[in-house]
Amino acid sequence: MLRKLLLLSLSLVALTSLNAQNLQLHFDPRNALYGNDVAAKNYLTATFEMFKPDAWGSTFMFVDFDLNGDKRNIGLVYAEIARAFKIKDFALMPHLEYNGGLGTGFSIPSSYLAGAEYPFQLGNFFMGTYVAYKLNAFTKLSHDVQWTLTWNSAFPNSKVSLGGFLDLWSENKDRVNGEGGKKLIMLSEPQLWYNFTSNFALGTEVELSYNFAGADKFYAIPTLATKWNF
Repeated sequence: MLRKLLLLSLSLVALTSLNAQNLQLHFDPRNALYGNDVAAKNYLTATFEMFKPDAWGSTFMFVDFDLNGDKRNIGLVYAEIARAFKIKDFALMPHLEYNGGLGTGFSIPSSYLAGAEYPFQLGNFFMGTYVAYKLNAFTKLSHDVQWTLTWNSAFPNSKVSLGGFLDLWSENKDRVNGEGGKKLIMLSEPQLWYNFTSNFALGTEVELSYNFAGADKFYAIPTLATKWNF
C-alpha cells in the first residue's frame, strides 16, 4: 500500500546498499464508514512490496490483493512496477512505470508513465518527487500528467516511523469517447507505524482521495494494519 514510498524517498539517497521488502495486512472499514456506495463489505487487503537499488538506479514494485470477493476470496489484484535510472551524478533520474490490475469480472485500465524524478532529504525525512507523462489505456486513450510526492522518516532509534505519498493526475472524464474534457484526481496514503522490532510493526494507513475510482467526492478511509519486514 505504500505505492512509491521506497522508490523515491530511499532511492539513491545514501542508501544504495539497501534492499527492502515487506508484507502488510490491512483491515479496511470503508463499508462501515461510507456504506454500500463505496464498498459492499469491509475487507482485508494484503500487500507485498519490494525495493531494490543497484549501480544503474532502482526498481520498486508492489501488489495489492483485496480480499473482497465471494467468501472473502481475492476479488481484486492491483500492481505497480517502476524503474529509476541513475545518470552519473545528475540530480534528475529518468522514471518509467506501469500500473494495472484485475477484478472479478473486470479489469483496471493499464497506465504507462515516463518522466523524471528527484530524490532529496528534508531534515529527518527522505523525500522524493517526480513529474511524468501518463498514458491511460481507456477505450479512448487519455494523454495525461501525474505529479507524485513521497516521504519517509528516518529518526535514529525511534520506534515510530512515518511515510506516505501524494499523487495528483489528470484523466478523461469520459473513458469511452474522451468527451467532456479532463478531471483532476487526488490520492494520498500517509502511514504511521510502531516498530516493535526491526521486522514487526503495527500501524495505520489513511487513504485520502478525491475523484478516485469513479467517485466524485472526498473520502478519508483509515485502516488497521500489521507489517513484516524481511
